[in-house]
Amino acid sequence: MQGIKNIETFEELIENQEPIVVKFFADWCPDCRRMDMFIDEIIDEYNNYKWYELNKDEMPELADKYDVMGIPSLLIFQDGKKIAHLHSANAKSPEQVKEFLESV
Repeated sequence: MQGIKNIETFEELIENQEPIVVKFFADWCPDCRRMDMFIDEIIDEYNNYKWYELNKDEMPELADKYDVMGIPSLLIFQDGKKIAHLHSANAKSPEQVKEFLESV
């Protein structure tokens, strides 16, 4: 998963015509580390998406703008718009993440 390090890169990426997944996380977040233990298999299975991650603490204005209240959260963007959002409370297991991706 590629890291997004600045707002300009984020804005470029979300303009893509193909949907992308952005994982909002923080270094101190235990649920984020738990997700890291299973997310690689999901990325391999759902390779129709390009996957990115963004440290919420480094760009809090993006977290605010896109209503990321808890982490980890997975957001799907396409053509500059957020088209789906998996909130942290529902992102605790591989099954929940897969169910989210299937519903989009």
